[in-house]
Amino acid sequence: MKEILEKQGFICDMDGVIYHGNRILDGVREFVNYLIANDKKFVFLTNSPERTPHELSMKLERMGLSVSADHFYTSAMATAEFLSRQSPGCTAYVIGEAALSKALYDHKIYMNDINPEYVVVGETRTYSFEKIEKAIALVNKGAKLIGTNPDTTGVTESGIMPATGALVAPIEIATGKKAYFVGKPNPLMLRHGLRKIGLHSEDIAFIGDRMDTDIIAGIESNVDTVLVLSGVTSLEDIESFPYRPKYIAGGVGDLLK
Repeated sequence: MKEILEKQGFICDMDGVIYHGNRILDGVREFVNYLIANDKKFVFLTNSPERTPHELSMKLERMGLSVSADHFYTSAMATAEFLSRQSPGCTAYVIGEAALSKALYDHKIYMNDINPEYVVVGETRTYSFEKIEKAIALVNKGAKLIGTNPDTTGVTESGIMPATGALVAPIEIATGKKAYFVGKPNPLMLRHGLRKIGLHSEDIAFIGDRMDTDIIAGIESNVDTVLVLSGVTSLEDIESFPYRPKYIAGGVGDLLK
């Protein structure tokens, strides 16, 4: 654990690492206070494109944890940055929440439902057959299909909900075109996080609760990985994967013990 704490910076997943639903996990306050008190650089990285950094900051504030908005980076932001580098000033037909549209606008990517260069899909509760139909028609006309993250399900306080991967699937099946997913396990998103905190890969640790998105993204980015057992993955699950995290902890609070 001493090796981890000597790192200059930390990139942390959120759900299952920092909180569950609207509940801060044990030891998180102490861990975040340690980061701040010791001038560690850190960023919270989330595959969810539904909230802006300011909204995520307010969510933690409501749970009694004060973290400024500049410490958050989302798959919506990563998607907007990816598209702006691929095709500056492009247009997109978007299926997603306001946070995704705002991230795209911030990178001068504007909405277009006639002849866009991209169809961009993120998690949303306003999914409809009409939107699927429109997306299929645009992809068949040549628009490139982009997903903010490949997760097929997400966990809410009311149970399991379909995530971006599940929402993209009907469009892929109907068009025969595969989407490009920007979020984890794509190491692109983790590299964006590295650039945000201004450190090299050997100077940070990446903390996550999922082997199939977090840990593999860290490994492919040449970053030391910490699997916490406070979220999706159990100790027994690790043996099902052909790769391993460098460190394993019960939760982020255990890193201080």
